[in-house]
Amino acid sequence: MFIPAAQSAYKTLRKTQPRVRLNLLFKNGYSSKVEYKPIRSVLVANRGEIAIRVFRACTELGIKSVAVYSEQDKMHMHRQKADESYIVGKGLPPVEAYLNIPELIRVCKENDVDAVHPGYGFLSERSDFAQAVIDAGLRFIGPSPDVVQKMGDKVAARKAAIDAGVPIVPGTDGPVTTKEEALEFCKKHGLPVIFKAAYGGGGRGMRVVRKMEDVEESFQRASSEAKAAFGNGAMFIEKFIERPRHIEVQLLGDKAGNVVHLYERDCSVQRRHQKVVEIAPAPRLPIEIRDKMTEAAVRLACHVGYENAGTVEFLCDESGNFYFIEVNARLQVEHTVTEEITGIDLVQSQIRIAEGMTLPELGYTQDKIVPRGYAIQCRVTTEDPANDFQPNTGRLEVFRSGEGMGIRLDSASAYAGAIISPYYDSLLVKVISHASDLQSSASKMNRALREFRIRGVKTNIPFLLNVLENQKFLHGVLDTYFIDEHPQLFKFKPSLNRAQKLLNYMGEVLVNGPQTPLATTLKPAVVSPHVPEIPLVTEPPKGLRDILVSGGPEAFAKEVRCRKELLLMDTTFRDAHQSLLATRVRSHDLLKISPFVAHKFNNLYSLENWGGATFDVALRFLHECPWERLEEMRKRIPNIPFQMLLRGANAVGYTSYPDNVVYKFCELAVQTGMDIFRVFDSLNYLPNLILGMDAAGKAGGVVEAAISYTGDVSDPKRTKYDLKYYTNLADELVKAGTHVLCIKDMAGLLKPESARLLITAIRDKHPDIPIHIHTHDTSGAGVASMLACANAGADVVDVAVDSMSGMTSQPSMGAIVASLQGTPLDTNVDLRTVSEYSAYWEQARTLYAPFECTTTMRSGNADVYLNEIPGGQYTNLQFQAFSLGLGDFFEDVKKAYREANLLLGDIIKVTPSSKVVGDLAQFMVQNNLTADQVLEKAEELSFPKSVVEYLQGSIGIPHGGFPEPLRSRVLKDMPRIEGRPGAELKDLDFDKLKKELKESHSCITNRDVMSAALYPQVTNDYLNFRDKYGPVDKLDTRIFLTGPNVGEEFEVPLERGKTLSVKALAVSADLKPNGIREVFFELNGQLRAVHILDKEAVKEIHVHPKANKSNKSEVGAPMPGTVIDIRVQVGDKVEKGQPLVVLSAMKMEMVVQSPLAGVVKKLEIANGTKLEGEDLIMIIE
Repeated sequence: MFIPAAQSAYKTLRKTQPRVRLNLLFKNGYSSKVEYKPIRSVLVANRGEIAIRVFRACTELGIKSVAVYSEQDKMHMHRQKADESYIVGKGLPPVEAYLNIPELIRVCKENDVDAVHPGYGFLSERSDFAQAVIDAGLRFIGPSPDVVQKMGDKVAARKAAIDAGVPIVPGTDGPVTTKEEALEFCKKHGLPVIFKAAYGGGGRGMRVVRKMEDVEESFQRASSEAKAAFGNGAMFIEKFIERPRHIEVQLLGDKAGNVVHLYERDCSVQRRHQKVVEIAPAPRLPIEIRDKMTEAAVRLACHVGYENAGTVEFLCDESGNFYFIEVNARLQVEHTVTEEITGIDLVQSQIRIAEGMTLPELGYTQDKIVPRGYAIQCRVTTEDPANDFQPNTGRLEVFRSGEGMGIRLDSASAYAGAIISPYYDSLLVKVISHASDLQSSASKMNRALREFRIRGVKTNIPFLLNVLENQKFLHGVLDTYFIDEHPQLFKFKPSLNRAQKLLNYMGEVLVNGPQTPLATTLKPAVVSPHVPEIPLVTEPPKGLRDILVSGGPEAFAKEVRCRKELLLMDTTFRDAHQSLLATRVRSHDLLKISPFVAHKFNNLYSLENWGGATFDVALRFLHECPWERLEEMRKRIPNIPFQMLLRGANAVGYTSYPDNVVYKFCELAVQTGMDIFRVFDSLNYLPNLILGMDAAGKAGGVVEAAISYTGDVSDPKRTKYDLKYYTNLADELVKAGTHVLCIKDMAGLLKPESARLLITAIRDKHPDIPIHIHTHDTSGAGVASMLACANAGADVVDVAVDSMSGMTSQPSMGAIVASLQGTPLDTNVDLRTVSEYSAYWEQARTLYAPFECTTTMRSGNADVYLNEIPGGQYTNLQFQAFSLGLGDFFEDVKKAYREANLLLGDIIKVTPSSKVVGDLAQFMVQNNLTADQVLEKAEELSFPKSVVEYLQGSIGIPHGGFPEPLRSRVLKDMPRIEGRPGAELKDLDFDKLKKELKESHSCITNRDVMSAALYPQVTNDYLNFRDKYGPVDKLDTRIFLTGPNVGEEFEVPLERGKTLSVKALAVSADLKPNGIREVFFELNGQLRAVHILDKEAVKEIHVHPKANKSNKSEVGAPMPGTVIDIRVQVGDKVEKGQPLVVLSAMKMEMVVQSPLAGVVKKLEIANGTKLEGEDLIMIIE
């Protein structure tokens, strides 16, 4: 091999001496004249990475390189890497453009080309092409046309092998062109057999058949693929060897008759007969078998007069017997591993041999060719291994390769912005590692592949990594069944791809507006709330949770009752923002202030931070996981008990669930960090309450049974919910085993005198039970009422930090703290700390301006004592009224709420019963109905669904029973539920639900399953959103809601030690024909662009519809491609698994099967339709 100085001299010689004649005498006794004729220019009749590989060899040899490219490849890198490039095949299909022999010859003749290199694939094994090149006075860099023809003809190759004494596998005597011939051979010789393209290789047109009924279909598919790939659909059939190793020997031959081998490669790691990973040399191959195999390969090459580079392929069984398969009379894709272990440049060698140089002159005698170490090649393809390796096309949004010592990359269009088309092979880049042993080489390959970052298309890298970490692979224990017998290779840890997903989300917001509905036109403030400082690297002081953890719920309750001071529960993290900001406060802002709360408010009774409306709002509108919120809060606040709202048998939903769902929910909540369950029922229906209490208790939580308060115990005229009603209910809950008793005054109706009466009565009957009071400050009397409760014997009252208190929220924390300073009930909370805490939320609240209740509500209102609207519902009802166009009639809505409540029987009003009253109230205002008219027309009106279900008994039985005759008139003959609604419900099959979720989504956890059990559609939408846009909860709130400003720089902390630096650059003003708008960012200093469909603009453009993944009736394209066969029509009945359509892409055909049994309702395709991945094919009912 040449050193640089010798190479330079060689280039000079090439230019100054056009011809040299050599007379050679060979050992075998014959003499031959070999003409040396330098090559000045080479046209590569190929594309992609192999074209670039040849161009590089030409450049190193001082030879001009010439490229050809199809219309579809005009932006492809290979045409830019050549010295000259010319378009071919205008108007032809993509593959046929490279198969047009006359046009290729014309380009050569018109542009002074000396020689043609065929690469691999396309025309590389077409003898007529090699002959046409020679007939044109050009040189063909490869074997002679006669050898190409003989070796490309599987039958002739077999005969040559037999004549050369090389073992063969039984097979057909000639090419087979009909399915009848194929069937006849199979019946005669038995199964299994393998169909192989007679005029091409690379796994195209190859099928293994093990069942006689599959012969005809497999033959047709294989023949069709072969015709598309090689221009000829003839097949060769041979007996299939079970459990073989696929080993091939690399050869080089010159024009003087010299042939050497460059040792072998193991290509056993295959899928669909296509090589995935190649190793050189073959591990664990006995030397004696290697020697016999290489000797047989050289003998065959000499027998046929082989020259240039080629490969003889063998199957080697477990006993060491090997059988000739075929000769690849061309350069192989995997030639790279041979180059690495031998140090021989095969492409340069091809060119030099074509010039007339002999192997001895090149220094290639067998004794000098010695393998060094092990090399591995991995073919990184744009295929989705999780979806049966279906080809994936699109734009490479991100491309970052793995490099470093011992790593070689051979690629073509592997760069950010490159378009991966459906027209050609899915190979993206070949990664080659080289080291002293197999394990070291695999380690280098593993490291390199992990360094890759490819976004925009899916790749097989996760699969390759699994292969590289498989112990059998690492020890070289391989055969062609390796992939089939290791299903664990297909268990992937999906790529998070967080950065690109977040860019797509921000692009979506910039192009199409907010992705969560904004209640008003106000914009979030441009502010970063100041977080007060806390001591660094110190544990927060101990709190009541330490007693709970060490002693359990009973010890906790006892400690609470023994405390002299009034204990506080802070609702800022849940009910306060539910009441004031439509429950929209995000985990991002809650977690920021959490460490401060842990350090400064350790003496709180609890922190209300979960359950109730926050659960479904987190999923539905904030696109974040409520379980992760709870878990992350617990990490930051280990010392304060957490409290949640549990709607009894309704868990955190709005309907009844099977009992096992409620129990499982409580169990998972405790595991994730929940401590206290405030269990209530919207109707104070004891069976529902007791079920929730039992579920919370068995999960290990503190049971805080809540009595929902309505009416006025101080008014003797209000007799339905009098003092006796509440004390009797308290007796039942204490008897049922509650650890803490709660009065849940959800509308703020508990006046100071009522508070004194109620708490005194309960305390007198139950002196040892802790009493906890919850209220809302809608009327403005909340502080006075809570002080009255404290003085009457309550142990805990609810408050919200000052800037998040008042109106429909809870009373002011600062006001309660200040009012009790210096008294026996002093809370021992520092007012200055409250002020710091309040300052944070005063700023943070401005981020949620679009949801600000003060937009429509300027102050508290004592009319709550008349309408009894719960605080959490008050602002939501007001927003709903505005969204329904009833903003100017909100006073009417409030009056109607009172009338609706009385119509329904004067019920307890808390979610979900409060929703029933609210829905009926808005229904009455919208339809201009009075209470009397509702009752009169009840039989003919279409009531809201929630009203009908309430009257049926779906949320329980109200105190005093259902209102008559309203119930009978509304329900007529509809079914009614007697007793506890969930009692008759069948247990939910969690395993089945998890399996269903995994069919549609990646990374499904038990938490996701629980969320889906409670909110099926909401959770499904959330999971789809998460899969598409990633962890949007990591974005600052303003950016999450309304997107970044153009030119704005900001950071996104993903996790500890991983922070994204982002700058929004521009939104394209130009719209692409398919309705796409480009949005540009700078991510960690690198330009990134995302393509966003402009949903407004696209209304004017026809775009093929996409299949809805969550709807199994909609059949989508599993890969991009062209429709070549439609096997059903509208109205046809189909069975599950029945073939529907055949798609062709990247030289591969795929049959799309029916996902379910049904009838074809609509077809969205025709023959020839070009589809993108997930495009809608048809709808099946």
